[in-house]
Amino acid sequence: MEQKHPLPPFTFETALVKIQAAEDAWNTQDPEKISKAYTIDSEWRNRDKFVSGREAIVEFLSDKWKRELNYKLKKEYWAHTDNRIAVRFEYEYMNKDGHWFRAYGNENWEFDENGLMRKRYASINDLAINEEDRKFK
Repeated sequence: MEQKHPLPPFTFETALVKIQAAEDAWNTQDPEKISKAYTIDSEWRNRDKFVSGREAIVEFLSDKWKRELNYKLKKEYWAHTDNRIAVRFEYEYMNKDGHWFRAYGNENWEFDENGLMRKRYASINDLAINEEDRKFK
């Protein structure tokens, strides 16, 4: 049986571990690796896109990083319960035209008993920034 530690129920400390693991994985920009943290039938809402299942997650992330270049993400703890974690995040990226953006948002995560994320709901807003205003280099 697939497991992704730490497992629920989460404590403050294990929620922080889960958040850091997610941040580290997303910063690899490796869709296959990232998809392994989600259930086979994981459900996502990412901005105005609805994604279901690992294969769709891989496809979504592959397309994302064709458009969002030099991606760098930082996640921060917001709250948690037994099998849910809420984070706020910001990330920076450059588009194909060389313009920089900072994206801000919140994510709500729900995990199964094996520590795999079965639901991910992300609300995200983009802000155009100058390259010299980047936080994450």
